[in-house]
Amino acid sequence: MVLRVRGRALPDGRWLDLYADGDRWATDPVPGADLVAEGWLLPGLVDAHTHPGAESPGQPLDPDMLRADLHDHVAAGVTMIRAPGIAGEPPAWFGADPDVPRAVHAGPWIAQHDTFFDGWGRRADLADLPGVAAEQARRTGWAKIITDWHPGDEPVPAEVLRETVRRVHEVGGRLAVHSQHAAGGAAAVAAGVDSLEHGMCLDPALLSQMAAQGTALTPTLATITDSLHRVEQQPDSPRRRWYLSGAGVHAALAAAAAEAGVTLLAGTDSRPHGRVADEVRALVAAGVPADAALGAASWTARSYLGLDGLVDGAPADAVVYDADPRTDLSTLDRPLAVVLRGTVRHHADRTGAGGQLVDGP
Repeated sequence: MVLRVRGRALPDGRWLDLYADGDRWATDPVPGADLVAEGWLLPGLVDAHTHPGAESPGQPLDPDMLRADLHDHVAAGVTMIRAPGIAGEPPAWFGADPDVPRAVHAGPWIAQHDTFFDGWGRRADLADLPGVAAEQARRTGWAKIITDWHPGDEPVPAEVLRETVRRVHEVGGRLAVHSQHAAGGAAAVAAGVDSLEHGMCLDPALLSQMAAQGTALTPTLATITDSLHRVEQQPDSPRRRWYLSGAGVHAALAAAAAEAGVTLLAGTDSRPHGRVADEVRALVAAGVPADAALGAASWTARSYLGLDGLVDGAPADAVVYDADPRTDLSTLDRPLAVVLRGTVRHHADRTGAGGQLVDGP
């Protein structure tokens, strides 16, 4: 059966009638197609910073938990994820089975010795970082480096990151970098990394350079600012002072990045999964225009990750809402239908308020 959706397609609001017989959208009418939903259409949501499959840092990848986490993403309208770091080698079905989102991943986090979470990632000497990252990117398309960790630690130097970018790009890959300290962020921007993850404590003066060279920012704003109250209750320490100083202005940094023309990507970096709508709302509350915030979780992110939107021949993903989510962000919590690879995976009329996934062929 040919599937059909229609409505006002974002970002431009044009009226669109789409048909899918398999995993590609078509605009030519198909008589008798099954109209599964009508409303406001987005080309699927994207969580560009998520680590599914492990309950807490340091734990191994659990395939059953991985699938359950990915189902939570789909139920929330997410049809594409990027995992910039994952707790183990994902199974072959990751990103490929019909019931889970499309996915790209960066393999294990790559960090200096004596940094990052015990049990997760790989450790490498500075001289070896470029080669380790390039080999990972050759396999999976992305690599992820932890450029800074504890307050007072020396970050990965800009010259090492610059060589890593060169080596990764040489094999056709892209490099994501974790940074939550000013020096690490400055080194990442100077090196021209593809995406800066978190970017806490980044000097706003560097945003124009990021925009000019195409370095994206995934601010993970909701999870960073949600931790502020907990950290405020802790005794005074260098770590507390660092976190409060950076997280306290992180919302302003995200808004300034949008204004400077930096590509923003929405990422949650938290459990439970399927909460990318919270990140959109956090971005809007920070002052990011609703169009830009929603794009960071949909059409902008898909384009950045190499997927077309709601156009003829594009992958047949869509999420349908009963109202324009740009004017009522709570609409994001109530998708009428989620279409993934040309199959309805979530439908309000068929699942009720519980939001369970529906079976497909």
